[in-house]
Amino acid sequence: MTRFYEHTIIFNYTWDQVAQGFWKKYPNPDSKHVLTEDTVCRSVYAGRLFSTRLLSKTNPIPKWAERFITSKHVHIIEESIVDPVNKVFITYTRNLGYTKVMSVTEKVVYHQSDEQPGKTVAIRSAWIDSQIRGFSRAICAFGYERFKKNCSKMVGGFNHVLANMFPLQSTVTTTHATITATSKLKDAAKNASELAKSKAVPIYATLHPNQS
Repeated sequence: MTRFYEHTIIFNYTWDQVAQGFWKKYPNPDSKHVLTEDTVCRSVYAGRLFSTRLLSKTNPIPKWAERFITSKHVHIIEESIVDPVNKVFITYTRNLGYTKVMSVTEKVVYHQSDEQPGKTVAIRSAWIDSQIRGFSRAICAFGYERFKKNCSKMVGGFNHVLANMFPLQSTVTTTHATITATSKLKDAAKNASELAKSKAVPIYATLHPNQS
């Protein structure tokens, strides 16, 4: 039984910055499980960049999985297409080892945010499947939860890399958020003060009816 997962995240960086940062996102504090990365081939066709990379990763194996998996290491193939004109970056990844036990196919689409200029939307989709008869449902459920948990690490690690590459952008974003929050607090305080004054007038008039 194939499990499907989808998650959307917004990066506070431009599409060009995200596209640049993608090639440098390893290593980072949240990707210690990524051991190696190698570019297998790269070419430009019709103004788009096509790349294929091979990554090796490791993950802790639960006790019940030891009967199916003998190594913690697995190779991942990553294929990507970068369209700089339309500003769309698409990646496809899938594991090469232990595909009968669990296969994970992932697609991520990075594009400019229409609602928030200067930011990038990433839509991550994943399909988790298993061919182990009698255990496929449980294995897919396990893979789904692990992938879901790892998504937050992926985003955290990528943001770490982007913040180091574009510190000024990170500072501007943080400053803007602080100014916005401060402005909202001031507006709330002002509204509360005006509301209190409007309520105080009739109360004062009731207590002192002969005073204008």
